[in-house]
Amino acid sequence: MSIPAAMSKLWSRLAHSRRDPVVARAAPFLLFIVLVMLASQLQSPWIVVMRAPVIALLLVWFWAGYGELRAPLPTPAHGSLAAIAGFVVFLIWIGVDQDWAVFSRTPGFAAALPDGRTDWIWGLARLAGFALVVPVMEELFWRSLVLRWIERHEFLSVSPRSVGLRALVITTALFALEHERWFAGVAAGLVYAGVYMRSGSLWTPILAHAITNASLGIWILYTQNWQLW
Repeated sequence: MSIPAAMSKLWSRLAHSRRDPVVARAAPFLLFIVLVMLASQLQSPWIVVMRAPVIALLLVWFWAGYGELRAPLPTPAHGSLAAIAGFVVFLIWIGVDQDWAVFSRTPGFAAALPDGRTDWIWGLARLAGFALVVPVMEELFWRSLVLRWIERHEFLSVSPRSVGLRALVITTALFALEHERWFAGVAAGLVYAGVYMRSGSLWTPILAHAITNASLGIWILYTQNWQLW
């Protein structure tokens, strides 16, 4: 096969993947996990900071397949619910820090200069991805895909309001396993799923998740509790 033909075939497969709702929601999350593992192995702050723009580009590539994100933004009532929910999760994340509530403790991403002061360039770059990219990526995977797929494999036809207890419990457990602080992960999984199921809009848990992450990131930068990153 010639190089142009091979490139054409590869492009055709990539274009087809954009129309696959499962691939569109799973691929950014799976790439994120790979980059997290790679950054941990190589101890590279560059990978930590650059993974957000890489995932953002992948989300843009698949954007046409995210029909629920073309829906109207949350109503003021649902926006208020998301804000309260997001801040409550933040308080749980920093407040429940006992050994029983965590799987392990790692140093995290230390955005600090040699003299111990906060490196605001690195820190704000990390915060931007943490607050703006991660919530979109994770909610597309965990709530839009996994939660509804467990309810019924033809998940695009599943209304968030019709999701049952079984799907909620399984998704919450899996979401908690993704995080070192499993108890906070359980709380976050239940809260984000709850606001999604109540509002029927994916933007609501995205907003709640973004408020949690933004609050947590700002708190980390000011207190230098890097292990939470």
